[in-house]
Amino acid sequence: MDKELFIKKANLFHRNPANPILDASTWPYKVNSVFNPGAIEVNGETILLVRVEDLRGISHFTIARSKNGISDWEIEPHPVMMPEPETHPEEIWGIEDPRIMWIEEKQSWFIAYTAYSRGGPLVSLAETKDFKTFKRLGPVMPPEDKDAALFPRRFNGRWIMLHRPVTTYFQGRGHIWLSFSPDMKHWGDHQIILEARDGAWWDAHKIGLGPPPIETSEGWLILYHGVRQTASGSIYRLGLALLDLNDPRKVVKRGDTWVFGPEEPYERVGDVDNVVFSCGWIHDRNDDTIRMYYGAADTCICMAEAKLKDLLDYLLK
Repeated sequence: MDKELFIKKANLFHRNPANPILDASTWPYKVNSVFNPGAIEVNGETILLVRVEDLRGISHFTIARSKNGISDWEIEPHPVMMPEPETHPEEIWGIEDPRIMWIEEKQSWFIAYTAYSRGGPLVSLAETKDFKTFKRLGPVMPPEDKDAALFPRRFNGRWIMLHRPVTTYFQGRGHIWLSFSPDMKHWGDHQIILEARDGAWWDAHKIGLGPPPIETSEGWLILYHGVRQTASGSIYRLGLALLDLNDPRKVVKRGDTWVFGPEEPYERVGDVDNVVFSCGWIHDRNDDTIRMYYGAADTCICMAEAKLKDLLDYLLK
């Protein structure tokens, strides 16, 4: 039998021994769970915009800060962004899974997040300069759509966003799409760039973007989650792909294997079993390390590290 059929799972990300680094027991007010944070670094401080599920089951955002990105977290005593269904009815059932991108042209951070409306989840945008006050820009994609992030600059005068709509045409399967906008409000030229695979693949049922893309010399690196349906439920794992630097509609490389999946007890058992789900990562250019922050079993927050060079080598070689 061809030895090339036996592909070893890439061991690229290494879990921090302190995992889980944040959970409901560390929160300054009573909550059910904390997970799926957006992540950035400002002036040497790690800032997590955390999805917090309250005791009703509805999510909001709270800030957690740390000097080393692992421990000694300072958590805001109150939410920084709550659903506002009175003025934003699309948020009636909560706000979820923020992905943060610095836009140099605007001198602001832009947050793509999921607003849970009566019609289903949809993509909304917000803007902040200080993570204290947030300006909502409103919905930009109709339901059902989520897992969205902006690119940090324009391409030929237009902004680009990655997102994951789900339609009945694909029988509940979800693919990663790319769309263009002149103003971040009106989006068009929608197209699929990465499809969920067929059959028994680890990413056969549906896929969705993880953290925002990272610009590298080889292209835009993306981490995405793949969902496989099994007899005992879904399994969420993470894989890698590389998009063309000048035209992100073009997929340069896509890994065949998952590079990170639920293995530890805190990833295997929780509110939603067998889930690792990332909305944020930070690239330290001083030592080429990527810190990936992820939700484990929709219950707690963990961190794993990898070298950017190793991730690119995996895809290119």
